[in-house]
Amino acid sequence: MSQLLLIDENGYYCKQADIYIDPWRPVKRALITHAHSDHARWGMKYYLAHKDSLPILKHRLGAEISAQGLEYGETLEINGVRISFHPAGHIPGSAQIRLEYKGEVWVHSGDYKLEEDPLSQAFEPQKCHHFITESTFGLPVYNWPEPKLVFDEINTWWRTNKEQGLVSVIGAYSLGKAQRILAGVDASLGPIFCHGAVENTNQILRAMAYKFAKTELVRSEHNKKDFQGALVIAPPSALNSAWSKKLGKQSQAFASGWMSLRGPRRRRAADRGFILSDHADWKGLNQAVLDTEAENIYVTHGYKEIYAKWLCEEYGLNARPVETLYEGENLESSD
Repeated sequence: MSQLLLIDENGYYCKQADIYIDPWRPVKRALITHAHSDHARWGMKYYLAHKDSLPILKHRLGAEISAQGLEYGETLEINGVRISFHPAGHIPGSAQIRLEYKGEVWVHSGDYKLEEDPLSQAFEPQKCHHFITESTFGLPVYNWPEPKLVFDEINTWWRTNKEQGLVSVIGAYSLGKAQRILAGVDASLGPIFCHGAVENTNQILRAMAYKFAKTELVRSEHNKKDFQGALVIAPPSALNSAWSKKLGKQSQAFASGWMSLRGPRRRRAADRGFILSDHADWKGLNQAVLDTEAENIYVTHGYKEIYAKWLCEEYGLNARPVETLYEGENLESSD
């Protein structure tokens, strides 16, 4: 990499401004693309993120952290480096981070998607010389259906389960995916309950004026009859746990890009899999990369070796895989 941004044992580092982007070890100053735990970790002396990430960061990392929020497009200059945050479309508050110094422009995209999302501000491509991209779903097999079709499937599944007296339990990340489901399902079908990790996040986002279906926290005083015919949203790690068994007779589902393949669904013994991802699919990755007009591409977590090779051979770009500690979309994660 050039002198502006390099990678060391802590993460992506800009020596000129003495800042890191999404570092995985404690550092003095960290720019954060979004509040998922593989990109926003505890222990930094100072955090800079989009303003809508701050309440989540403080909830997850501690109210006492030193953090500043920027609007999309707002600029901050540190030792000649112009820093700005731009919509990534991944989850509420997610951002691409743009660094410019003496005419050289780098963009760290974090995680992103190009699909329509009623809660996340749409991805905005940034022209640059160097672009850092994820590759969670960097194979041609991953092409997402229209979100409306997916939500029609979820509503039909919920309606059928309700007719059979079953609880509809769906596994989804507590930040981003869960609220996207709440914004897309037909809430007239019945009550919606949420695991504590999801409901805590719901309350934080509602306080920032994000709007989605009414929900209720799953409480210990509830009995199984309360959940019959209801939809319950929980982190993937809570499914098939002692917590989920208290809900009563149920049908379980996962909402993930991995559900486009049969193997992951079988391994988790889910009754249904809905193809809904907050990451770009194959077409989205390629469009995002080409729209930047960058000649130098650095491919992180996912199918990084395969995708970097594709970019070199298909588009003649200077693409290379880079080792990071980012995780992408993990069915085992509670985040």
